[in-house]
Amino acid sequence: MPAAHHLHRLDPSRNMARFYALTVETTLFGPALVSRWGRIGTGGQRRTELQDDLAAAQAALERRLRQKRKRGYRDVAP
Repeated sequence: MPAAHHLHRLDPSRNMARFYALTVETTLFGPALVSRWGRIGTGGQRRTELQDDLAAAQAALERRLRQKRKRGYRDVAP
């Protein structure tokens, strides 16, 4: 299973400090894309989206990563 992806979007001029984390996890109901987001330093919010299979979950993860990077989020080194 791939590691979690952590992204940050920082813009001090707009007082913006956001994070976005994505993982593919196996749940009781099958594979899921788990997203967490919010202001850096807070617990943020969490959303779990069930997928048909592991390949669909991985494709959803890649799609979401592309969207977030396009909006200005950058990868954070572990």
